[in-house]
Amino acid sequence: MSTLIKLLNNSLLITGFVGLMMLVIEYINVLTRGTWQERLTSYTWAQYLIGAFLGGTPGCLGAFASVAMYSHGLLSPGALVTTMIATSGDEAFVMLALFPERALELTGILMVIGIVSGWLTDVVLSKRISSWTDTCKKLEIHNIETCECFPRDQIIKQWKQPSIARGVLAGVLLLFLFGIVSGSIGPQGWDWKRITLLIASTIGFFIAITVPEHFLQKHLWEHIALKHIPRIFLWTFGALIVTQLIINQLNLDRIIHDNTLSMIFIASLVGIIPESGPHLIFVTLYAKGVVPFSVLLASSIVQDGHGMLPMLAYSRKQFIMIKAINFVVGLVVGVLLYFTGWLNL
Repeated sequence: MSTLIKLLNNSLLITGFVGLMMLVIEYINVLTRGTWQERLTSYTWAQYLIGAFLGGTPGCLGAFASVAMYSHGLLSPGALVTTMIATSGDEAFVMLALFPERALELTGILMVIGIVSGWLTDVVLSKRISSWTDTCKKLEIHNIETCECFPRDQIIKQWKQPSIARGVLAGVLLLFLFGIVSGSIGPQGWDWKRITLLIASTIGFFIAITVPEHFLQKHLWEHIALKHIPRIFLWTFGALIVTQLIINQLNLDRIIHDNTLSMIFIASLVGIIPESGPHLIFVTLYAKGVVPFSVLLASSIVQDGHGMLPMLAYSRKQFIMIKAINFVVGLVVGVLLYFTGWLNL
C-alpha cells in the first residue's frame, strides 16, 4: 500500500508540474500575442541550448518543462532529444554527492552529445517524428484576445459570481500548493526542487484567480484541464505501476556481470525504463570502481528519470522513437569509448 501511495504521489507531482508549466506557457503566449513563440521556433540552435540547459539541471523538473514546451510546438523533436540525453534525473544528485567533479564533467559531456544528437535528429527524422503527434501543434491565439491578462477592475467582479471552471481550477491549485508546503506532495525537505514547485504553483494559482473569463475557459479549462491533465495523470500513473512491477520481477544485480561490452549494452537497455532508480546501480558500481566511465555514460545518455513519462500522454510513437534514438546514441557512444579508451577510467 505504501508503494502505491508513493507512486500516486509521484504521479500527482509530475502531472501538477507539467500542468503548471503548460499554464504559464499559455499565459506568456497570450500576453505576448505569440511573439515569443515565433522567435523561439525561428532559432533552432537556441532550442538545442534551452533543451541542454533544462536537461542539465539536476532532477526531472527541467525535463518535464521541456516536454510541456515540446507539446506546444516550442521545441523541435531534436531539442527534446537534447534534453533527454542531457538529463540524469534524480540520480544527478547522487552523483554530485559521490563524485562531484566527475558528475559535472559527465553533465557537460551529456549536454554536448545531446546538442549534436538533437541536431542530427532534426536533420534526419524531424518531419517524420512530428507527423506522429496527436497533440496541439501550436499555442492558440484567438482574435478576441488583445488580452488584458490582469484586469484589475474585473478581478473582484469575477469572484462575486465565479464560474465552475474558475472555482475548480483555483481549488485544485490551492490544494496542490498546500501539498507542496506541507510536504505531502514532492520533496520532504526544503531544497531547490521544493522551492521551484512552490514558486510555480503560486504563479499558477495567481493566474487562475486573476485572468479574464475567456482566457480561463478556452486556455486553462478546455485546453489544459480537460484535454491534457487527465491523460498525463493516467498515463504517468499507469506507467509507474507497470515499471514498478517489472523492476520487482528483475534482479538486476544477478543480470549484471563483469564483461564491459555486455555491461554497456545492459546499462543502455536498463536506461529505457522510464524510472529514477535502476540507473543508480551503475552510478554505485562506477563510484566503487567496478565499471568504467563508458558504462556510466551509456546509461546516463539513455535514461532520463521520469522525464519522458508525460510524453506517453501526447504520443506513444514519439515516446518510443525518442527512447530508441537515445538508446542507439548511448550504445554507440559507450562502445566507441570502450574501444578507444578515451575517458574510460
